[in-house]
Amino acid sequence: MLTLIRSIGNASRSSNPGNVLVLCRQYSSGATEAAFTTANYKLHKLDSGPSTEVSVTKEDAMTYYRQMQVIRRMETAAGNLYKSKEIRGFCHLYSGQEACAVGISASITPDDAVITAYRAHGWAYLRGITVHSILAELTGRKTGCAKGKGGSMHMYGNNFYGGNGIVGAQVPLGAGIALALKNQGKKNVCVALYGDGAANQGQLFEAYNIAKLWDLPAIFVCENNKYGMGTSVERASASTDYYTRGDYVPGIWVDGMDVLAVREATKWAVDYCNSEKGPIVLEVETYRYGGHSMSDPGTSYRTREEIQEIRQQRDPITSFREKLMSCGIGSQEEFKEIDQGVRAEVDDAVKKAKKDSELPVSATFDDIYHNTPEMSVRGCDAMSYHASN
Repeated sequence: MLTLIRSIGNASRSSNPGNVLVLCRQYSSGATEAAFTTANYKLHKLDSGPSTEVSVTKEDAMTYYRQMQVIRRMETAAGNLYKSKEIRGFCHLYSGQEACAVGISASITPDDAVITAYRAHGWAYLRGITVHSILAELTGRKTGCAKGKGGSMHMYGNNFYGGNGIVGAQVPLGAGIALALKNQGKKNVCVALYGDGAANQGQLFEAYNIAKLWDLPAIFVCENNKYGMGTSVERASASTDYYTRGDYVPGIWVDGMDVLAVREATKWAVDYCNSEKGPIVLEVETYRYGGHSMSDPGTSYRTREEIQEIRQQRDPITSFREKLMSCGIGSQEEFKEIDQGVRAEVDDAVKKAKKDSELPVSATFDDIYHNTPEMSVRGCDAMSYHASN
């Protein structure tokens, strides 16, 4: 039996979906697959783009839902640890933007490369680092993914190049990774992510230029969360159509609050790059619920009502769950079971991270270079030297 459901969204650009037609294929045991119509993509220098007709299996849908919930709850835990001073220094949370990372991750392989900015906890998780290892890194424990030395902005994993603290610096690095992939003859892409706050930097345009000049397999992703620190995009950019900013590099605008739209656009972009057509720019329009970092309350340059409206109308997790349930994919009990499992996983990771030990002070001088013999390293003054492994 086929069931048609029409849901009404807001018509503004920031809540772009409008009328969305949902087509569900029902079976006696409930739906095992559903089809949806996403918001229209906006294209730059492209004759055609991703399909707005997308489908998802129940297995994949539940995976995406769980991944987004893990990131949301992990970030909530990180925020609480910061407030209790278990986490020190910088800490930038990803809450509200989960559909971007999960949608992109669903369309790439472990052999594809990812490099992002300092809002990196969710990406670290999706690239195979455990919740415990992430929270241990944030709290400076030796069980962290960088032995507690990197902290919030410097997490690394297999084909995951961070976590970068310098605004925009990861974009030219991403072009370099794409060059390496091409030189090695690999059919893989590098996804280089940056925010709208970095989009006006000169180094981005240098990276676009060399990537197009050499037709590198690079997907440049602007995660437009509407604010660069405390400055709205309208106040910072003469053109807020970030998907067009590559000029001679084609681009696509995507509803970044819809995990399936992001997945479909990324899949199309991967195929584009792998057909040796060169780089492409994706603008995924999203929203961050918290401030720029934990030191920013996030309400001095926008109203609490604005944040609450986005949470209620466009939250990437609750809206995805509601769409799935309207098609019979997943029951209230199944989603509750996932939520409880996520809560237990994150709570357990928090307890373990808080109990783990820190590195000794002597380890400060280790890991300066990779795979080198023991050597001496000068300390803070010219007369002190320390062993380094």
